[in-house]
Amino acid sequence: MERSTIVRVHEGLHARPATRFVKLAKGFESDVELVKDGKAVSAKSSVKLMLLAVKENQEVTVRANGADAIEAIEALIGYLENPRAGLEEEPGEAAAEAPATAAPEVASPADAPPGDATPKLQGVAASEGVAIGPAFAHFPAEIEGPGRRLRAEEIDGEIERFRSAIATVQARMDRTLAEDSLSAGDRGIVAALRDIAADDSLTGEVEKLIGEGDDAVSAVIGAASTIAADFSAVDDHYLNARADDVHAVGRQICLVLLGQDEVSLESIPQGAILIADDIGAWDLARAPLKRIGGVVCGHGGATSHIAIIARSHGIPAVLGLGEKVNALRAAKEVAIDGNAGHVIVDPDEAVRSDFTRRVEAAAQERAGLTVFKSVTPKRADGTVIEVAANIGSLEEIEAAQEAGAMGVGLFRTELLFMRHMHLPSEDMQAETYSALAKAFAPHSVIVRTLDIGGDKPIAGIEFPDEENPFLGWRGIRMCLDRPDIFKKQLRALLRAAVHGNIKVMLPMVSEIAEVTRTRALVEECAAELKAEGVPHAAFDLGVMIETPAAVLIAPALAREVAFFSIGTNDLTQYIMAADRLNPTVAKLNDVANPAVMSAIELTAKAGVAAGIMVGMCGEAAGRPDLIPIFVKMGLTELSMSPASIQRAKKTIAAMAAEK
Repeated sequence: MERSTIVRVHEGLHARPATRFVKLAKGFESDVELVKDGKAVSAKSSVKLMLLAVKENQEVTVRANGADAIEAIEALIGYLENPRAGLEEEPGEAAAEAPATAAPEVASPADAPPGDATPKLQGVAASEGVAIGPAFAHFPAEIEGPGRRLRAEEIDGEIERFRSAIATVQARMDRTLAEDSLSAGDRGIVAALRDIAADDSLTGEVEKLIGEGDDAVSAVIGAASTIAADFSAVDDHYLNARADDVHAVGRQICLVLLGQDEVSLESIPQGAILIADDIGAWDLARAPLKRIGGVVCGHGGATSHIAIIARSHGIPAVLGLGEKVNALRAAKEVAIDGNAGHVIVDPDEAVRSDFTRRVEAAAQERAGLTVFKSVTPKRADGTVIEVAANIGSLEEIEAAQEAGAMGVGLFRTELLFMRHMHLPSEDMQAETYSALAKAFAPHSVIVRTLDIGGDKPIAGIEFPDEENPFLGWRGIRMCLDRPDIFKKQLRALLRAAVHGNIKVMLPMVSEIAEVTRTRALVEECAAELKAEGVPHAAFDLGVMIETPAAVLIAPALAREVAFFSIGTNDLTQYIMAADRLNPTVAKLNDVANPAVMSAIELTAKAGVAAGIMVGMCGEAAGRPDLIPIFVKMGLTELSMSPASIQRAKKTIAAMAAEK
């Protein structure tokens, strides 16, 4: 069987989305292939899949042959058509794995480079920020194979020795993945490296070379070089950077085969600048990152995993210096500018003073935001503005709490459904929602009911083919048509409400009848739980304002629900009739457009007049330039990514101070 589709995965099947696609494919017994431009590769091989270089908006075909071929094709097509596939599970990764370094929101005098007269080494600006500190040279010896030819009777034993080394490397990576200190983004990178270590493309090539008489170390070096060259030849900067990952994995396998340990980074001094020709992503992820002041490498670029890790931990990095990195081998002190890609060896007093000032300015800015973690922002009249977090899994709770989130303004339940091969049970859902409620009590947690459609289907629900799934059978429309699914979620939410302040939000509402029908189901579920003797509690029911219809009937809707939450992402695309995934109309997708702002104001007026809470859970909720406008409109809750919370609190506090 086969089926074609257009890939909607953001940025295509790069490392982590490819890794998770493979994991999904391996869950089926059928042989599965992915075909692009006439070339077919196994969907169960991360390396082959990445080398296929599948990009967003390209057409591919999924082929499956076996007992569960239908299920395999449905699940894999659903994955490929989901823009957030491979990213939503750990959102910290999404940002970390962007193919380019994000620009700072606001230019600052602290970002100005030193005078042109200062001698600099120019590299790739891979992670923004400035740093100055003692140089820590990390140049472990290059591994060379003994080049010994095997006798025929030695081949089987050498293959077993190689397989044992693979198992050891995987076990080490598994231990790293199990460490609580590992961030979500780093965890995704290590998991991708682990897949490379076990991929048939690598292991098969190594065993072939051993079978031809190469010793295991030489075979690993040869196979890794071949695969890395394949990645380097692809016309894609992100995939080019995966060559470094293959070499890094090959090095780890060789070290095990040779009975050697990698040179440790544990002794790096506080604030030191790590200097290396190359460093494996796994090694950097395991390093004492809080002690590293900056990273400088001969290899790597803005899309390398070294850069991704550095960005996610706020470590300035300049990569891709090439042979110029050798000038740093004997350096005592190094200054780096991760914004401009400059590296200065043993800076003079003037440069040292300039960098020290810039580092202090950046630290003051961070500290200035950190103090807002525990702040409860208020309007000038004393009304509390709740600054909450948008999250999609329990793994994101810690980051939200660390940022100072005042509860959760949007919990996306889709991931709970998408990460399993079958629809999650009522008990599984109740456990998840309960954990969420307990984590943020007494703050409220707004759970959005299942918001899926033909653009992001899940296993267990068959969606019709639709010309435009964004305007089709999705959100509350699908849920009301499938009470067998919807009631399980509502029952789970009623059970979880016993453990905290659960609120429930309905997506894609366009008619009042959708609210009244849902309320009837909630009452039905509550009656069932009472009859069964299952503890449960009532919850507030609200709606997500994201359709023009909901805006136009907002006064009537406000009399039916306990709160509004404005979803600016979809509201903007529907108001402007501009697909937010289509780059050719991107300029129309601006929430600040007068038409969209008018819709937000109409919604706010209706909610305020009815005396209900009006919040916002779209990306615009974290924009410092728009927050004052939203607050003046009457919004009292703003929900955003954890990274924006402290800046939003500062913005609101500054508004009150101006009064």
